[in-house]
Amino acid sequence: MKLLDISEVSKQTGVAASAIRHYEEKGLISSLGRRGLKRLFAPEVLDQLALITLGKAGGFSLEEIKSMFGPDGRPALSRDKLHQRVSELDRQIERLASLRDMIRHVADCPAPSHMECEKFQQLIRISGKMRENTPSSRSKSSFKN
Repeated sequence: MKLLDISEVSKQTGVAASAIRHYEEKGLISSLGRRGLKRLFAPEVLDQLALITLGKAGGFSLEEIKSMFGPDGRPALSRDKLHQRVSELDRQIERLASLRDMIRHVADCPAPSHMECEKFQQLIRISGKMRENTPSSRSKSSFKN
């Protein structure tokens, strides 16, 4: 088995060497040793990094991604967790599509002023409610009590 040094892994995957080192520190991947100062990896790390990249694109945290690997480093995906994430993505897509449609309407609205556009007023109200429901604003408001 030909081992790959970190620069080869980075070049083949497009993942920065600093990110590879970070993933190793977090326990998502493992190096097998060193050649001088460079970490050496088994070829399987290429698939592991592809799964990490895919997981990040899907909105999974590194801790969630870590749980997608079995003790042997091979993918061990939870179908339930994947279905949950699909549902979350579907809800996010619906919200974004509604927001896109509303913004498009406001951009094309024939009203003389945006403040005279009912959809723009609705967008402002929705935005205020979204801000109130973010975790950071909830924690800030709880300190006011």
